Amino acid sequence: QVQLVESGGGGVQAGGSLRLSCAASGRTFSMYTMGWFRQAPGKEREFVACISWSGFSTYYTDSVKGRFTISRDYAKNTVYLQMNSLKPEDTAVYYCAGRSSSSRFPTTTANQYDYWGRGTQATVSS
Repeated sequence: QVQLVESGGGGVQAGGSLRLSCAASGRTFSMYTMGWFRQAPGKEREFVACISWSGFSTYYTDSVKGRFTISRDYAKNTVYLQMNSLKPEDTAVYYCAGRSSSSRFPTTTANQYDYWGRGTQATVSS
């Protein structure tokens, strides 16, 4: 079993930055692609970014390209999402997700992931 716990959310003004962390515990060796999703009130959960098992490949949704960076630290069993130049539209609950088997990259839909964190709120004020 794998547990994912997000942290680093909070409130920030437009143009500011937040760094989200996703700490994994349990059978971390079973984690392959890791991803970040987000969900705003009244909206569907949407893909944000993912990173391959090797860490060599990353993929982002168009709306965050150039502003967000996903990375992973194997020694710490942690995945990060650095969010810069934040906009009010980025306000959402951010979820960390992990896939337990290999797959073609990228994986951009929720049903391609097996493990989920409970989310962390990021609020961007204008």
